[in-house]
Amino acid sequence: MSVAASDINYFDFYELPIQFYPDQTIVKAKFYALSKQFHPDFYANESEEKQQEVLELSTLNNKAYQTLSNAKKRLKYVLELKGIVAADESYQLPQSFLMEMMDINEALMDLEFEPDAEKRTQVKLDVETIGKDLTNELQELTRQFDSNPKEADALLPAIKDNFYRQKYIDRIREKLA
Repeated sequence: MSVAASDINYFDFYELPIQFYPDQTIVKAKFYALSKQFHPDFYANESEEKQQEVLELSTLNNKAYQTLSNAKKRLKYVLELKGIVAADESYQLPQSFLMEMMDINEALMDLEFEPDAEKRTQVKLDVETIGKDLTNELQELTRQFDSNPKEADALLPAIKDNFYRQKYIDRIREKLA
């Protein structure tokens, strides 16, 4: 491979279409096959340049597998590949969602000053319900994306919005932990 390993996207590297739900059996099989193919021990007698290239491809294989086998990492990766999510982006969440979160954040502040096990349990339940709804919505959107490649890009703004709402919920879960 003459292209720099860092320029290769993980889906191309594993010869897969860009999807939110790639076949994990294929992902694992590709990982093991490439792990064998690019094992540094097989290139011990090669030039320094060739050894470096193999090391980069081995590293790429490991990163590809870590990303494509993990649902959250894969979601973020696909959104970044599609240019819909940027690393330091400040995304504006919908007003309706922020209003709902304002109630939860107020309840969290109240709990800091006046601990109440019953109220804490209720807030946790509310957050988990919102989280489950977001997860269900995301699964529906991403399955539609994978099943209809011609219309897939039209779904990306809704998937992006869900991604950021889930990140917000994850931060609240951390506060509750």
